[in-house]
Amino acid sequence: MASNRPAPEPLYAPKPTVDGPHASSHGQVFGPAVTDDEVREVWNPTAETVRPVRGRHRVAKQRGGLARSSTVLGVGVIAAVGAGGIATAQGGKPPIKISMPDLGSMMSGDEKPEEPGTGPAQQAAAPLTSAGVTGADAAEGTTDAGEVLRARILQQAEQQQDQADTAARAAAEKKAADQAAQDAAAAEAELKAKAKAEAEAKAKKAEEKAKAEAEAKRLKEEAEARAKAEKERLEQLARSFSLPLASFTLTSTYGQSGAMWSSGSHTGLDFAAPTGTPLKAIHSGTITEAGWSGSYGYLTVLTLDDGTELRYAHQSSIGVSVGQKVSTGEIIGRVGATGNVTGAHLHLEVKLGSRSVDPAAYLRGKGLSI
Repeated sequence: MASNRPAPEPLYAPKPTVDGPHASSHGQVFGPAVTDDEVREVWNPTAETVRPVRGRHRVAKQRGGLARSSTVLGVGVIAAVGAGGIATAQGGKPPIKISMPDLGSMMSGDEKPEEPGTGPAQQAAAPLTSAGVTGADAAEGTTDAGEVLRARILQQAEQQQDQADTAARAAAEKKAADQAAQDAAAAEAELKAKAKAEAEAKAKKAEEKAKAEAEAKRLKEEAEARAKAEKERLEQLARSFSLPLASFTLTSTYGQSGAMWSSGSHTGLDFAAPTGTPLKAIHSGTITEAGWSGSYGYLTVLTLDDGTELRYAHQSSIGVSVGQKVSTGEIIGRVGATGNVTGAHLHLEVKLGSRSVDPAAYLRGKGLSI
């Protein structure tokens, strides 16, 4: 806020009779002449700045009160803090005490009568450097305001640092706890997953084992069923097929080589038996040939329903005729020694179409033991 300037006073007009050079007890001087008993005023350069302007209703600003103390206190606090910091940095040297001059005495020499509302401000009761010093500080021996302020600032800084450290420690502990909880949850989940995988693998293995056992059991049952069916089939074939002789001795087998056979090898199976031994039909069929056949002697051909030909050779007599249907085990002739032979026997041949097969294998395939 702008301040009001004092009203200018009228310029001094010199008087010729009294002003000018004149002699005095102090020598030649310049100015108004005065007598020795005249009261003279001492010029105070600050009088005009503290005296209110005449004729104006203005309250003079206090110069020595709280305002001046606050300003000086601020300067003192800054200086005290700086001095305390420098003293600390210098390795334990005592802090520098700072004192400010009291400006109130400079305004107390005004000899002019004071006007209402003006006059010197009252001085502070305590030195400025003791501002902020508490009874506890004084009891501890600390009376310097700057040092007290610095100590309080350091104490507050330590408290704030402690709080920050405590908060950081709590945050770290919380983070560690959260991480531990996450790790525990992850480990538990991993254990559960592992246990689940092991259980699934065990269940799968058990299932595969059960399937394998079931498959093995099925295959075994199927094999047993096939064996049983084959046995039944052979038994049935045995009942439907019969050996040509009840009693015999095998003398020459199929494929045997020798000069006595025109082809160079034996084409049938020889059953040695006494002459006149009955010959039976191996299976039911039709007589397609019966009579003399050169080297075969008396020959009977029994043709089965599937076209297989059973040839009975070297018979002594024939008991059937061409076109006659016979059943399994029926007598169709007798053992003899007719044709190209060396003794009484049955020469049996089996033909599937135009191809000759081993009679022994054929009879065994029909469930007959030979």
